[in-house]
Amino acid sequence: MRKLWITLTYAVFLVLIIAPLIKIFTGSWEDGWSGFVDALTRKESLHALMMTGIIVVFVTVINTIFGVMLALYLVRATWIGRRLKQLLNSIVDLPFAVSPVIGGLMIVLMLGPNSIIGAFFEDIGFKVVYALPGMILATLFVTFPLMVREVMPVLQEIGAQQEEASSTLGAYSWYTFWYVTWPSIRWGVIYGIVLTVARSLGEFGAVLVVSGNIMNKTQTATTLVYQDVENFNVTAASSVALVLAAFSVGLLLLMEWAKKRKEVH
Repeated sequence: MRKLWITLTYAVFLVLIIAPLIKIFTGSWEDGWSGFVDALTRKESLHALMMTGIIVVFVTVINTIFGVMLALYLVRATWIGRRLKQLLNSIVDLPFAVSPVIGGLMIVLMLGPNSIIGAFFEDIGFKVVYALPGMILATLFVTFPLMVREVMPVLQEIGAQQEEASSTLGAYSWYTFWYVTWPSIRWGVIYGIVLTVARSLGEFGAVLVVSGNIMNKTQTATTLVYQDVENFNVTAASSVALVLAAFSVGLLLLMEWAKKRKEVH
């Protein structure tokens, strides 16, 4: 019976993960090296990959700063009541509970051109929805819990004794963070960054709703893949998807390396 379950596990692993990756790899090379290069160097692909890169950078920086801050507040802040912390914890997990499409729709309803806030921004020349800011917000909504959920358990595990001792000795709060808290949570932050980048690379639903998927304006790599598939341009779609998959696999390997390095230290 045990061998049967092991065999079924490997079979599911092969069908759900390995087989699609092999199909993407072979599909991207159907027209040879020239077809692969042409698919990646066309104007649409270059623009979509550039947009994806910009979104990843902004989202990772914002998530790292505010995710670590929120994790510190939820674990260490004594001025936040227990019930309020429970509420904030539930809100942090909201992106896990709802579809990314719903998150994108909420942004459109709140900041779209037909909303009061969106119309105000439009009047001052700052477009949110169907532009890069809205795409960044949509990706932030989807990825924000990742950093918080990586850092919070580490903070809870190490406790607050060393930080309290540092404060008692007269150290400033920033000094305590950099020299006491940061060395203990840095690996959790690294894991959060890796997961945030990987999730940002693959985000589709929320970005599709917010961006409008306008060619050479608001397309990301994932929405370009979707459009290529809709237009039966499977080779081009596979080529772009292969680049995204390669980045994601590389990031996961980096995270495994970081875990082993942490264990060594």
